[in-house]
Amino acid sequence: MKMRRRGLLAAPFILPFIRPAQAQPGWEPTRPIQLIVGFAPGGGSDIIARTIAEAAAPLFPQPLVVVNRPGAGGAIAAEFVSRAAPDGHTLLIAGGSESTSLPAHRDLPYDPKRSFTSVIRLTRNAHFICARGKGGRFATMQQAIEAAKARPEALTHGSSGVGTLSHSIFIMLGRATGTELLHVPYTGGGPQQQALLAGQVDLVVQASDELRGLAASGDILPLACASAQRMPAYPQVPTLRELGIDLVADNMKGWVGPAGMTPEMVTYLHDRFRRGMATPGWQRFMESTGEADGYANGADFQRDMDTLLDNIRAAMRRS
Repeated sequence: MKMRRRGLLAAPFILPFIRPAQAQPGWEPTRPIQLIVGFAPGGGSDIIARTIAEAAAPLFPQPLVVVNRPGAGGAIAAEFVSRAAPDGHTLLIAGGSESTSLPAHRDLPYDPKRSFTSVIRLTRNAHFICARGKGGRFATMQQAIEAAKARPEALTHGSSGVGTLSHSIFIMLGRATGTELLHVPYTGGGPQQQALLAGQVDLVVQASDELRGLAASGDILPLACASAQRMPAYPQVPTLRELGIDLVADNMKGWVGPAGMTPEMVTYLHDRFRRGMATPGWQRFMESTGEADGYANGADFQRDMDTLLDNIRAAMRRS
């Protein structure tokens, strides 16, 4: 997911607290909390982390420090947090490929289901299967599926890299529709988008913020949404389920910590970040993305991540 930066600081940075939160019984942080991001500054995960950190900072008695540890599709950061002390002072922005897709494609030095303690989900962003608009081959998802069935592996799809969610969504789509598409991996969301516009691939997966200008201009045509409901920003785009394809694969973002954190730690962190989500700054950010509220508690966040990972693994076994 790519989002335009809105006056946020360059990484790494420290958000000082404005006023200490009132003393609470039980656990509270005693030193700065590290918020680990597995991607470079300026990307979607980074901007989500910085926006909620800025919104929630006044609610903590210690600074919130955003630290970028990019590489390996977020796996480097995930491994770092999985090995951290479970003392509530190290959190990972999780829920994307590092949690739900990469573990289905290769062995990793952490277990996405057991190496972490989920705290809160912040966002749940839609994925769209897209074709080229002006001069493109397809006007509907049904047309693309029919073409893929008529000529197996003649239709191409891009992705932002092997093992990413954009790759796995097409694996699940192929399994659900009985089609075979030729995978053309790129090094990120931007390059695969440019490949689509240049006519080098037939289909790609795009996040809603990546689509905004290009969908409005007609250069990219969203054919279907891989969410449970239609997105408010694109009410004309049907979900895959509406088209008879049982596939839901959202890009979730939220905080997890190392396994072994106490319930008191989780409650303390959850409640303050949840209050941060009610601030005007966070609300303005969500409005700018065109996404609905993505909140879930830690248990539900973990369940949704596990379900998506299981679905990807099942599709790969049967492909």
